[in-house]
Amino acid sequence: MQDIVVYAENLTKKFGNFVAVDNICFEVKKGEIYGFLGANGAGKTTTIRMLCGLITPTSGDGFVCGFSIKENPEEVKKRIGYMSQKFSLYNILTVRENLEFYGGIYGLDSGLIKKRIKEISEKIDLKEEIDRLVEDLPGGIKQRVALACALLHDPQVIFLDEPTAGVDPVLRKKFWDIIDELSLQGKTVFVTTHYMDEVEHCHRIALMDEGKIIKEGKINKIKNQDFDKKIYEITVSDPVTEYKKLIKEKEKIGDISLHGSYIHIITDFFKEKLKELLSDNNVDFSEIKQINPSMEDIFIKLVKK
Repeated sequence: MQDIVVYAENLTKKFGNFVAVDNICFEVKKGEIYGFLGANGAGKTTTIRMLCGLITPTSGDGFVCGFSIKENPEEVKKRIGYMSQKFSLYNILTVRENLEFYGGIYGLDSGLIKKRIKEISEKIDLKEEIDRLVEDLPGGIKQRVALACALLHDPQVIFLDEPTAGVDPVLRKKFWDIIDELSLQGKTVFVTTHYMDEVEHCHRIALMDEGKIIKEGKINKIKNQDFDKKIYEITVSDPVTEYKKLIKEKEKIGDISLHGSYIHIITDFFKEKLKELLSDNNVDFSEIKQINPSMEDIFIKLVKK
């Protein structure tokens, strides 16, 4: 158990009669990137806030760096970095002043704060913005400042709650480059996201739905366990219209779902047979190809179960 740094034991949180997190168990090892996936409202943020010692579980317990989140939440807080969904920055302060403020909260002396600001601003590429007011920064840069605040005191475990929400693809890649580097340095990163494509960066993942963990483990293993059928990607001119034609044949064909401008079909049929069925239903398609399952395919299938 020495290399386990985050551990949840029958962790449950209720708000009145509503069960936000329902008796979940998992463990995260030192240096792991552990992805917590699910739609909005699945219970990801409530879980992360419990693990950070910000809200108390209704029942069960969690342990971070050996400390109980119920018995020693203040000891937990000293050892973690937390980046929340909502900005916790002070808009009327500069980037440097925000970092100095957070350094002071974590009890760093002025010399160490100055040293860490220099290091972190280089790592996260904030040197040019360091003396700008936060309120003047675009959203993507504010996200980087929030990450810098979470990392300033060199925590053992970093909790990132939807760190790339609303961030453009270029900055999303930059964020994940930083997360990968933190893992290589031996930091444990616990990250929640609803971007299914981001999970390829994670060593292990947990898929969450309605407060429960419905699947947990390594990505490839989950894909191999849950897909014994073929997946086809159908290119169509009007996805919604063509989807409505196909959904009536769901019992005959298999699982049908919309993915942007494509329709995905999970079926036992071979390609020629599927083409025949599409034609019989007057589906206007330009291309059909067999693909490997994406995490979105996995998630949809598991939730439908």
